[in-house]
Amino acid sequence: MSTLAIQPRSTVERKLFGTDGIRGVAGAFPLDPETTFAIGRALGHHIVRSNRRARAVIGQDTRESGQTIADSVATGLAVAGVEVQSAGVITTPGIAYLARAQKFDAGIVISASHNPWTDNGIKVFGGDGYKLPDELELEIEHEIFTVMADESGEIKVPATQQGTLPGDSALRSSYLEWLRSSADPAQFRNLKLVVDCANGAASGLVAELFRGCGVNAHFINYAADGCNINEQCGALHPEVVAREVAKAGADIGITFDGDADRALFADHEGRIVNGDAILLLAARDMKQRGTLAGDKVIATTMSNMGLEAALKRSGIAMLRAPVGDKYVLEQMQKTGATLGGEQSGHVIFRDGEATTGDGLLTALRVLEIVGRSGKPLASLIADLKVFPQVIKNVRVREKKPLMSIEPIAQSIRRAESELDGNGRVVVRYSGTEALARVMIEAESEQTMHRIADSIVDAIQQSLGS
Repeated sequence: MSTLAIQPRSTVERKLFGTDGIRGVAGAFPLDPETTFAIGRALGHHIVRSNRRARAVIGQDTRESGQTIADSVATGLAVAGVEVQSAGVITTPGIAYLARAQKFDAGIVISASHNPWTDNGIKVFGGDGYKLPDELELEIEHEIFTVMADESGEIKVPATQQGTLPGDSALRSSYLEWLRSSADPAQFRNLKLVVDCANGAASGLVAELFRGCGVNAHFINYAADGCNINEQCGALHPEVVAREVAKAGADIGITFDGDADRALFADHEGRIVNGDAILLLAARDMKQRGTLAGDKVIATTMSNMGLEAALKRSGIAMLRAPVGDKYVLEQMQKTGATLGGEQSGHVIFRDGEATTGDGLLTALRVLEIVGRSGKPLASLIADLKVFPQVIKNVRVREKKPLMSIEPIAQSIRRAESELDGNGRVVVRYSGTEALARVMIEAESEQTMHRIADSIVDAIQQSLGS
């Protein structure tokens, strides 16, 4: 049956936090010095209420604004009485791991993930390694906007700020050692790889990881300069690694996004392998090994109908969550599922200790499955027959409820009527950018593009920036 899915808004209305932390243009609100200091102090006040000797770990990706924002947040934490340690440049899941494994009270990442270098963001994990619930993010916002501002509405930053904390290499080494222990490198040492680091957080880590695993890998886009993160490379441009795999005659290509919490792949023929295919690959392997709890997988509204059909043929049920790895994880926790993820490459393995999507861990798991099988990646997912799918982004000036705007609602209803059960329409706002996303699946590419264009036109005319 055709489905219309407008991603629901959170039950709490947050002004700073989106689906993946706080994000914006570096230097402008809410990533100006005053607000980033206030965010650190508000977070610090929260964690010292439960532990007067609170400790937090902070890290960042390779954006040139990262250190300045990290210093400002660290100052706010310190003013609130929190001891702060820095892991320096590290992946987002690396901070999640350190928060839980080293018994910190919180982990903070300065990153805007796949966004351009001019953007940045703040992601927060609790001491358990999980992202903060929406309700707690709202409490922190409330303190920033009401408790911490003086009568003029200005936030006062101390004249003397926390100096730049040196990145502790021992913290990064601890994370890499955990990753190495999560897989059996003997299974995939004979594979030839091409790895695109996106000039991001993976750049200084994945080479060391794969060297420790004895893996034959060729690395591209690993020379971060602060302004080239995600620039025509990485998970936003998987065709780059796909071309390199075909050119080098490699077995597999791996490509990360800026903070390496997700990964996409390419097979030996230079074809892109997205998160849906990786979910199928991992689900079958985990079911065979008895670690796929309940024989179910959590995907999102964006996952292709072809994935659902392929999983069903393998006796595996697929449940859908709203877009965002945070919401995938919530559904996994509710249902007891041990595997979930997104088409974009966020994959969460809960048959071990991971608490969030981790591109490096995903890479190791995929390599282990392929190596153990003795078959090419392409053959392991050959029966995944996807419906033609297109995703189009529309920049918007505001995020009004889409179905409350009659021209948009009419275009969506017309699309639903035309597909009549033989495709899907998903229209939602991005949780991290001022974008509306239109996803159409249909049996015919011509129909797919025509329907997508009609909805995009309606959104542009009503909400276009």
